[in-house]
Amino acid sequence: MPAPAAPLAGEKILITGPTSQVAFPLARALAASNEVYGLARFARAKDVARVEAIGVRPLKADLATDALDGVPDDFTYVLNFAVVKSGDFDYDLAANAEGAGRLVAHCRGAKAFLHCSSGAVYQAGAAAPLKESDPLGDNHRALFPTYSLSKIAAEAVVRFAARQGGVPATIARVSVPYGDNGGWPWFHLLMLAADHPIPVHRDGPSRYNLLHEDDYTAQVPALLAAARVPATVVNWGGAEASVEEWCAYLGELTGRTPRFEPTAAAIPSLPMDLTRMHALIGPARTPWRDGVRRMVAARNPELLRAG
Repeated sequence: MPAPAAPLAGEKILITGPTSQVAFPLARALAASNEVYGLARFARAKDVARVEAIGVRPLKADLATDALDGVPDDFTYVLNFAVVKSGDFDYDLAANAEGAGRLVAHCRGAKAFLHCSSGAVYQAGAAAPLKESDPLGDNHRALFPTYSLSKIAAEAVVRFAARQGGVPATIARVSVPYGDNGGWPWFHLLMLAADHPIPVHRDGPSRYNLLHEDDYTAQVPALLAAARVPATVVNWGGAEASVEEWCAYLGELTGRTPRFEPTAAAIPSLPMDLTRMHALIGPARTPWRDGVRRMVAARNPELLRAG
């Protein structure tokens, strides 16, 4: 078991997508002891105010179209959590793939570059938990037409740019991040509260690896320490659970009964093999039921059943 990496302190860090569900808690935690800049399109003034309130300095830029002349190039660490899912292949490939490569090139003096990828890069239908060497594929097409392909393209561009520029990089394929800031289980909670049927893949149970925000925030320093040339590629997840399991637990917490709607249009099961992750950075530690209960208490306490 690897020793935990020391928390980052006194560093100059760039994080993209700082207003997102996943990156916002991370940006907040890092800003407590580092100089943190957040790069995003910032189309809304309230988003600027939100990141400034947690001590993050906003940098406004569109990674698909804008030059990076106004972005400093002396960051010690770069964390790329930005993603767009507009459905337009030209735009999404420019933002997610080309933008990631331009960022690596612009910040080539960084000690390490962390690129947040996704389990969505894997080909669906595997019988066993997916390893980093397993086939890639377009498994999210039913819901997000551009997502899987642009994530695969982004990985390839980051690998090329990091090798070309000699920038140590880690590509972390995250499963299902969630926590007090939301996530997929929270959307299921809202469906449950509205008595809306919850889509699940007809070839269920739909299994994933829930990763609580406390865990992924704590693990970022170790992921940066694992960065190499060529890039380190690693699955990133927590306890395995299915949509059906966590929705049933949401039902226990709220006193409501989930209604499932099996369909081929849902995202298929994508359990991950976390052997490499555990060897590099150690396991996630938050039991998924504890994390889900905390999420409900933080976001919708009125839905918790008394007692």
